[in-house]
Amino acid sequence: MKLPAPLIEGTLLRRYKRFFTDIELSDGRVVVAHTPNTGSMKQCAITGHRVLISESDNPKRKLKYTLELIQVGEHWVDTHTQRTNRVVEEALRNNGIKSLEDYRVQPEYKFGESRIDFYLQKGAEKVLVEVKNVTLCCNATTACFPDAVTTRGQKHLRELLAAKKQGYRAIIFFLVQRAEATEFSPADDIDPEYGRLLREVVAGGVEAMAYKTIVTPEENRVGEQIPVVL
Repeated sequence: MKLPAPLIEGTLLRRYKRFFTDIELSDGRVVVAHTPNTGSMKQCAITGHRVLISESDNPKRKLKYTLELIQVGEHWVDTHTQRTNRVVEEALRNNGIKSLEDYRVQPEYKFGESRIDFYLQKGAEKVLVEVKNVTLCCNATTACFPDAVTTRGQKHLRELLAAKKQGYRAIIFFLVQRAEATEFSPADDIDPEYGRLLREVVAGGVEAMAYKTIVTPEENRVGEQIPVVL
C-alpha cells in the first residue's frame, strides 16, 4: 500500500510515554511525532536512527506529525502497527498470499472473546487469520515476535486453537518488517509463554505463516514467504 506523501526525513532523539517521539529535522528543529506502536520497538526506537515522518493538516489532531518508518541497518522498518492489517488485507484481496487466494475477505471478525483480524470464506471453507507485526530480530537472520510480553497475543493463539477445533482453518500470520530476515521464530527469551503456546497451537492444527514486507519510502507491500522455525 502507498505511504503518506511527502515524508519528512529526521533523526530519532528519544521515545517516551509509549506514543511520543522527539525527532530532529534536517534544519535543526525538534518536533514531537505520534508513534502508533504499543510494543517496545526494541532495536528500532534507538537514538540516532534515521526516520521518516508524515505531517497532517488536520487541526483536530494534538500532534501534527506521525512516525512512519525507521531505518535499522540498511533497511527501512515499518513500525506503524495501524497499517499492518491494511498491508495484509491488500495482499489478500490481490491474491498475494499463497493458499489464501480467491477468498471473500472480512476484516475484524468476532470470535469468542476476541476480534480476529480477518475472516475468509470460499465455498464452505471458513478461515480465521490473526496478524502480528514483527520488527525484532533475535539474531542476524531470524525475525522474532513478540518484542514484549503479550497476554493479548497469547489469548489470540488460544482463540485460534478453539476455532480450529470448531472446524475453521486457523492461521497466525507474522508480517515481518525486517528485510534481512530469512526465517521466523518466537522470541522465547522475551515471552516464553507465547513461544510455548505457539508451538502448542501449531501442534493442534493452527497454521503459522511468515511473510516479509518490501518497504520503501513510497510503499509497504507483502513480499516473499519465509520459514517458521519452532
